[in-house]
Amino acid sequence: MGADPRERAGMSWIGTGDAYAASYASLCAGTGARMRELVGLAAGRSLLDVGCGDGTLAAAWSDAGFQITACEPDRSMREAAKRQHPSLQVVDAGLPNLPFADQSFDVVVANFVLNHLDDPRDGARELYRVASDAVIATIWSHSSPLWSEVTAEADLVATTSARLPAGKDFERTASGFERMLRDAGWNPKVDELTWTWRVRPQALWASVDGGVAGAGAFYRTLTDADRLRFRAAFDRIVAARMVADHVALEQTAAIAISLRAPG
Repeated sequence: MGADPRERAGMSWIGTGDAYAASYASLCAGTGARMRELVGLAAGRSLLDVGCGDGTLAAAWSDAGFQITACEPDRSMREAAKRQHPSLQVVDAGLPNLPFADQSFDVVVANFVLNHLDDPRDGARELYRVASDAVIATIWSHSSPLWSEVTAEADLVATTSARLPAGKDFERTASGFERMLRDAGWNPKVDELTWTWRVRPQALWASVDGGVAGAGAFYRTLTDADRLRFRAAFDRIVAARMVADHVALEQTAAIAISLRAPG
């Protein structure tokens, strides 16, 4: 139960827009610069950001010169995006069924989205369907064990995350991601990016208190007494790890890009 949002969206993300914007949005944005390098210059190209969350990356794609359409199925995320990026237009839509014609965008992006779906392969096929030039997606392949350590320090037993059926799931590694995408019709090139997320304790706690990701979902199940134990354990572990005003957490993402052949 690290900072790894492997839980499916319906279990741990719906209604958490403000908490996500205050916490994990900056973590998930860590792939942005690498993705823009892979996609290349905007040159006026159109780009669809699927599952845009609070709009952080969609706004960055727009600043880079892409003609942006952003879509997000969760209302709280769309509202957070509207507050933070008033000029960004966010459509109420998401995987597995996108309301767009075949090959209607030059570039299609899904940052930490496929790992939330009931059928990741169907989602990947849908991303590929609406792209005319390139499609790019990410998953977490390694995350900090911080929340597992907090849970153990509090002497609590974490709930087991619901996993997909064997025929739908995939190995959460770069090679497993690549195999899944090939099953979905991509011809992907997959690399890993490791970086250090420097985050203030207040933002980390905002994610838990707001119900974001696995740790937040687990925290919501606790009794008041166990919540106090969890918070005390968090404070002890964070205090031991503080560097200046932040905690440094290492994260690794697998980033896949697939180019579409002309025609």
